[in-house]
Amino acid sequence: MKELFEEIKRLLDRGENLVLATIIADHGSAPRGAGARMIVKMDGSTMGTIGGGAVEHQAGQLAMEVLREKQSYSKGFRLTSEQVAGLGMICGGSVVVYFQYVDAGNKAFLHLCDRILEACDRDEDSWLVTDITKETIWTMGLYSEHDGWIGMEETAWRSDPALLSNQAVTVTLQDQTYYSEPLVRSGKVYVFGGGHVAQELVPILAHLGFPCVVYDDREEFANQTVFPLAERTIHADFEPISDHICIHENDYLVIMTRGHQYDYLLQRQALETPASYIGVMGSRNKKKIIFEKLRADGYAQEDIARFHTPIGLAISAKTPAEIAISIAAELISARAAREGKDSLQES
Repeated sequence: MKELFEEIKRLLDRGENLVLATIIADHGSAPRGAGARMIVKMDGSTMGTIGGGAVEHQAGQLAMEVLREKQSYSKGFRLTSEQVAGLGMICGGSVVVYFQYVDAGNKAFLHLCDRILEACDRDEDSWLVTDITKETIWTMGLYSEHDGWIGMEETAWRSDPALLSNQAVTVTLQDQTYYSEPLVRSGKVYVFGGGHVAQELVPILAHLGFPCVVYDDREEFANQTVFPLAERTIHADFEPISDHICIHENDYLVIMTRGHQYDYLLQRQALETPASYIGVMGSRNKKKIIFEKLRADGYAQEDIARFHTPIGLAISAKTPAEIAISIAAELISARAAREGKDSLQES
C-alpha cells in the first residue's frame, strides 16, 4: 500500500490524472478479494493488481474510459463456471470494482496522500475510509491512533466501530455508504536468534509487510549489515528481554536460538506477554523435552498450547531458505486469521 500511494503522489505532483481501481466487495473464489488495488495511468500503464486475467484486463480498459470522462463509478464482474473457461481464468466468483478518478488538481487528496504515507511508517492501526454514497463524488479520509480522523467532515458515524474492522468492508450508516479498509495493522515480528534461517526469513517477511526486529546475544548476528531489511537489531542477553523491547498483542515471536537453554529462557518470557503468535523452531524431540520442562516448572497446558512448534507449515522443508518460506507461510496464515480473513483461497 505504501508503494502504491508513493506512486500516486508522484503522479499527482507531476500533474497527471489517474484512476485508482479497488475491489470493494468479493464473493466466492475470486482471484483477489476486497482491498486489492491497481493504479491506471494516463498512458495506460498500471501498478498493483486486482487479480490479473480477464477482470484486470477489462478493468484497465474501463479505467481509460474513466480517465477520458473524468467520472468515478463502480462495476461488478461475475465469473460463472462457463465464463471462467471462456475468459481463460482458473478462479470463479465475483467482485465489485470501484473506479476512482483522481484529478491532479485535487490538492486535498494530495495532502491526504502525505498523511497516508506518514501513517504507513508508524506501527499503529490505521484505516482508509471512502464515502462512495454518490460514486461520482467521492471523499476519502484516514483514521489513525496518532492523528484521529483526517480528511472527512465531523459526523456522528465516525464513532461507529463497523468502519474500523479488521478487514475491508462496505457499510451503510445513516443513509451514507462507505468503503473502509485497514491501511496498517500494527504488529512486529521479533526474531530471536540471527542464524542462517533468520537471515533467509527476515527479507521474506519484510517483503510481505511484516516489520522485523532481530534479537541476538551475539553482536555478529545482530547488526544491520547482516539484516539490512530489519527495522531494528538488538544485541543483548536473552534475559530479561523486557529491558529492551515491549511486546504487544499484535506482535509475533519467532524463537530460533542456537540452543535448548536459550529457547527455554525465551519461551518462559514469551508466556508473560500478550503476543498473538509464538513460534519455536526445533524437532519434535526438542518440543517434547522443553514441554516436559515447562510442565515440571508449573506451566499449565493452556499456556504451553500457545507455542507453534515445530514452527512453519508442513511442506517438507529442509534448507534454511525452505524453512524460512514455511515459517513465512505460517505467519501469513496467522495474520489472516487475526484479521478475519480466510487463510486459503479456493481456485
